[in-house]
Amino acid sequence: MDEKKTDLDRRAFIEATAAAGAGMLLASCSKSHPKLTFVDSAPDGPLLKAGLIGCGNRGTGAALDFLKAGPNLKVVALADVFPDRVEICRKKLAEAAQQQVAEDRCYVGFDAYKKLIESDVDVILQATPPHFRAQHFDAIVEAKKPVFMEKPLGVDPVGVRQILGSAEKAKAYRMPVVIGTIRRHQREILETRNRVVNGAIGRIVGARCYYCVGRLWFRKPEKGWSEMEAMIRNWVNWCWLSGDHIVEQHIHDIDSMCWFLGKYPTKAYAMGARMRRVTGDQYDFFSVDYTFDDDLHMESMCRQIDGCTNKQENWIIGTDGYTNCLNTIWDRTGKAVWQYQEEGQEAGKSKVDPFAQEHVDFVTSIRTGQPINEATEVAQATLAAIMGRMSAYTGKEVTWEEAMKSDLRLGPTEYAMGPVPLKAEIPAPGLGIEV
Repeated sequence: MDEKKTDLDRRAFIEATAAAGAGMLLASCSKSHPKLTFVDSAPDGPLLKAGLIGCGNRGTGAALDFLKAGPNLKVVALADVFPDRVEICRKKLAEAAQQQVAEDRCYVGFDAYKKLIESDVDVILQATPPHFRAQHFDAIVEAKKPVFMEKPLGVDPVGVRQILGSAEKAKAYRMPVVIGTIRRHQREILETRNRVVNGAIGRIVGARCYYCVGRLWFRKPEKGWSEMEAMIRNWVNWCWLSGDHIVEQHIHDIDSMCWFLGKYPTKAYAMGARMRRVTGDQYDFFSVDYTFDDDLHMESMCRQIDGCTNKQENWIIGTDGYTNCLNTIWDRTGKAVWQYQEEGQEAGKSKVDPFAQEHVDFVTSIRTGQPINEATEVAQATLAAIMGRMSAYTGKEVTWEEAMKSDLRLGPTEYAMGPVPLKAEIPAPGLGIEV
C-alpha cells in the first residue's frame, strides 16, 4: 500500500474528528501542532434536568459527576430493573449532593427506561449493563434527548450496527452524545494524541496495549432470586450482558489506540482461556494480534486473574520516537523530549479528573450548541473488541467485514424475571462453534 496515501487518509480522518476531542478547543495553530485549551466547568444556563437509567455504582457515580459539572444541574428521575438499586442510588444522591428525587419519579422494571425517557427530563445518563445499550440508545435518540452513555456500546455485532444507525440519526438531530471512555476526555492524553497525530513520533510502525488486572467483583445467587435476576446482578461475569472483559473493560485501551491511530483493524487473530473464574461464562485472559490496513500490527492483552503482575499501559512506536499514549514522548534513543505539564499541577497530571471532565464536556456541548457525538467512533472500537473475542472463542481469524456483517446476537429477546432461555457454556476454540 502507498504509505503517502495511507498517511493522508489517516490525517484526513484525524482532522475530521479532532473537534470531537472532548474538553478541548482548537485555539490556535503552530507549525508543530494545534494548541489545545480546556474547560474546567460547564457554563451557566437554564436548568438541565437529568434522568439516570441504571442505578448501580457506575450509574450513581455518573450522576454525581454530572451534578458537579457546572451550575443549575439536577437529577430528577431514576430508572432500574431493581427497586433496591433505585433506593440505594436515591439515598446516595441525597447524602452526597443534596438531591431529592421524588418517589413518583423512580421507575422500576425492564420498561423503566421508557417511562423515564417519556418524562420531562432534559438529558439522559445511561449506565446499564452493556447488553441493553443499543435498545435504550435507540429510544433516547427517538426522543431527541442529549445522552451520556457508559462504555462499551454493545456486546455483539447486531447491537453495534443498531448503535451505528442510531448515531447517524443523533448527528442529524445535532444531539450531543458523550461516551464514558474517559481517555477521550483526559487532558494529558488529549495533548499527547494531539502531538502524535501531528507527527511528533514520525510514521507509526507499531502499537501495543495491556489491561491486566485482578478479578472483578461477583455475586453469588441468593435465595429467592430468579435466574434472570441472578445474572443481571452478576452482569459483569456473563458474556451476553457484558461482552466479556475484553469488550467491557479493555475497550478503554482498544478505543484509545484506534483513536490515536485514526483507524480500525482489518482483522484479529486471538487466543484466550478460562482458568480460575468461579462464576459466569467468560474467559480469564485474551491476547490479540490486530492488523490494520497498512500492515501495522497492534498487540493487545487483557487479563483478570488475582496474584499476577498487573499492567495497564498503551504504547505507540514511530520512526522518530515513541509514546506511552498518556503524558510523555521519547525519541528513538529513549530520551524524554516532551511531558505534559499543566500549570500548578504535578507533571503528567491534569487539573480536572477525567470522570468529571467528560460531564463538563457533555454539559458544555449542550449549552454552547456545539454537539459532541462520540457514538460512531466508540461503536467501531467496540466492534474491534468484539472481533478479538470472536477470534479467541472460535480459534479463527476474524476480519472486520465478517464481524460487521455477522448476525451474532447475544442474550434473550424478551425480558422477564424467571428462567433465562440460554445455554451457559464456556467457549472452546477449534470445535467449529460460531460465537
